[in-house]
Amino acid sequence: MNYSVIRSRRRTLSIEIDRTGNVKVRAPYRMPNKDIKAFITEKQDWISKQVEKAAADAAKAEAAEPLTAELLDELFESAKQDIPGRVARHSEAMGVTYGRITIRNQKTRWGSCSAKGNLNFNCLLMLVPEDVRDYVVIHELAHRKYMNHSKNFWHEVESFMPDYNEKRKWFRAHGDELMQRMLKMARE
Repeated sequence: MNYSVIRSRRRTLSIEIDRTGNVKVRAPYRMPNKDIKAFITEKQDWISKQVEKAAADAAKAEAAEPLTAELLDELFESAKQDIPGRVARHSEAMGVTYGRITIRNQKTRWGSCSAKGNLNFNCLLMLVPEDVRDYVVIHELAHRKYMNHSKNFWHEVESFMPDYNEKRKWFRAHGDELMQRMLKMARE
């Protein structure tokens, strides 16, 4: 099995499989290679399943129709009307403030929150179910309290959306296909 090792100042091992099925192992600087190999061997069945899933997802995404310029314009306009209201409603409930809201046609992210509190959202959110769109808004607003993905961050998300994991599953099942539509448009 091919994999790359990325060493950093971390304490534990982790495995990351990207959209194309590439396997990356994140490891502490001083961890011996034999320990990394043992970890990979132990997780081999899981890794194989994840690589197969990535290949299936890539094939499904490749079959997706590209977005048209007209549809993209409609998505931008709809997002400019829809998302600020969702942000205002959820921010009030969560007791957080925010800066500027920007709508973009991002190719890899659904949303982001800067250290200054500015929020960016992908116009493709207008193609996802409303409750999934609310999840992205709540996720980004939770970053106003925790600029990380710590247990406290996820607890904050859960306190305003108890079934947030179902929304994350939706993105794992359908998100790549939607992003691929954006990428195909860029290539054409």
